[in-house]
Amino acid sequence: MKLLRRQVLHLAGGAATLPAVSGVAWAQNYPVRPVHVIVGFSAGSGLDLYARLICQWLSERLGQSFVIENRLGAGSNVGTGIVVRAPPDGYTLLMASAAVFTNTSLYSNLGFDFMHDIAPVASVARTAFAIVANPKFPAKTIPELIAYAKAKPAKVTVGTAGVGTLTHVASELFKMMAGINMVHVPYRGEPPAVADLIGGQVQLVFCSLPLASEFIKSGKVIALAVTTARRWNTFPDIPAVGEFLPGYDASGLSGIGAPRATPTEIIDRLNKETNAGLVDAKLKAQFAALGSETVPSTPAEYEKVITTETEKWAKVIREANIKAE
Repeated sequence: MKLLRRQVLHLAGGAATLPAVSGVAWAQNYPVRPVHVIVGFSAGSGLDLYARLICQWLSERLGQSFVIENRLGAGSNVGTGIVVRAPPDGYTLLMASAAVFTNTSLYSNLGFDFMHDIAPVASVARTAFAIVANPKFPAKTIPELIAYAKAKPAKVTVGTAGVGTLTHVASELFKMMAGINMVHVPYRGEPPAVADLIGGQVQLVFCSLPLASEFIKSGKVIALAVTTARRWNTFPDIPAVGEFLPGYDASGLSGIGAPRATPTEIIDRLNKETNAGLVDAKLKAQFAALGSETVPSTPAEYEKVITTETEKWAKVIREANIKAE
């Protein structure tokens, strides 16, 4: 009987290890067919460019095509929903923008819970925003802007990429911390906002630093600051808002996500290969050319940032009473 019992226990123990072994083997063979990466914004957008850079790297490292699909709608929620409903097998991934930090608070009927339904794979790149002004605007620095706005409450106009966008909530956080009142002018995207700034229809614009850079260099707009706690590596001469308002920080972090039940072994492999690209000198230089910094991380570290940023911007959205349009 003892011999039989030992045999049964041995067989049971062996059976218990099979799923783990097969899971590791599955991850080692992954991917065996093309992987689809969903981008919730248009081709040529900043997020789309990031996706193309990292997908090219992953394709070369893993020997399969990483195919980008631009699925627009509802501030990237359409694309996120596609990934949430996809089979959790590693063949449908999400290129997530910083919009995931705000959408949970802006939309009441998403049909999914991002932090519950999407598994973080790896952060990819962080991008700063810039506060830019028309050259005729009397304030040339952040202290001058704050003083001017206090002297003329509700007179300074501020353009952003639209209601609820990160540029909008970044402007609201700035107003709260500076104790000023400025008039928000929402646009459908950053380009028309900057065009109106140059034309003099608005006085300030919060926009992505990569977009603003060419206009800053040409003198068509003046950069008052970048919207971060410290100066940005690619534009070290532009002061940071955090130098004048300690604790202020508004930047956009992009990353890769997968359906929540995706095997850990596949997530870990994708994370490893992504991080290898983010420290590669050539790829880092390509991201820097877009005004961004690569941000290697573990899945747990990326998840912590998602949680922290979501809670941070939820408070701003509530206090500013921002509603999705």
